[in-house]
Amino acid sequence: MQRNGSEIHFADTQYGFEYGAAKITRACSDKKAGWVMLVLETPKRNSELQIYVTKTGKVRISDNNGEWTRPTKYKG
Repeated sequence: MQRNGSEIHFADTQYGFEYGAAKITRACSDKKAGWVMLVLETPKRNSELQIYVTKTGKVRISDNNGEWTRPTKYKG
């Protein structure tokens, strides 16, 4: 993949991969329950993002401040 004539960095790591400025690493999983947890790191973030995916595909994202939630809709 190219952008402005230069290639975007890609490399496999021991437990994941690097793509551009992002580093994705597998953190843990539960084979019986079917969930997995990935970690996303970038140079600009002071903390990592944890991405939890259930066997049905539900995604939960959290960082050092806790789980991210959808903003409530404004009812004005």
